[in-house]
Amino acid sequence: MIIKPGRLQGIYEISLSPRSDHRGHFTRIYDQELFKEHGLDWNWVQENRSFSGKKGTIRGMHLQYGDHAETKLIRVTQGAIFDVFVDLRPDSPSFGCWDSILLTESNNKMVYIGKGFGHGFCTLQDDCEVVYKVDRNYAPQHEGGVRWNDETLRITWPILKPIMSDRDMLLPTLEEFKRRLDQN
Repeated sequence: MIIKPGRLQGIYEISLSPRSDHRGHFTRIYDQELFKEHGLDWNWVQENRSFSGKKGTIRGMHLQYGDHAETKLIRVTQGAIFDVFVDLRPDSPSFGCWDSILLTESNNKMVYIGKGFGHGFCTLQDDCEVVYKVDRNYAPQHEGGVRWNDETLRITWPILKPIMSDRDMLLPTLEEFKRRLDQN
């Protein structure tokens, strides 16, 4: 397992190292000691599975805030996604900046996303399964996010007309998100 910092502070790309033989392969997905060596010491409290049946599905850009802010460890177990994270930490020098990573069932990569990042993804093929660990329980009253196609973010999504939930389509713009932060 190789852990390397991403372009945005609080993001880590994790490359897994499958061991193969004539029977198949074995891959360590999580190693608490190795994570601690990189300063990534978390108590995972939930593991979730998201399944999207159609290519071009976008889920996001979600986060939980306040005392319920969560760290995520994300991997793809079936299919391929364009995974995106936006820095929504109000005091961060990279507030409003985003980055992305390609996660597939075969590229043996995961992404660690620290607290305060909005997260979303676009499926690149039918029948995608995403599994992720979080270090906080789901708290709908502390849920938020920003709109996937906010013009100020300029995220280069690989699709123009996504399949989305009504809820995700109605998330605030980055400017609206900032105003709400300032009011609290």
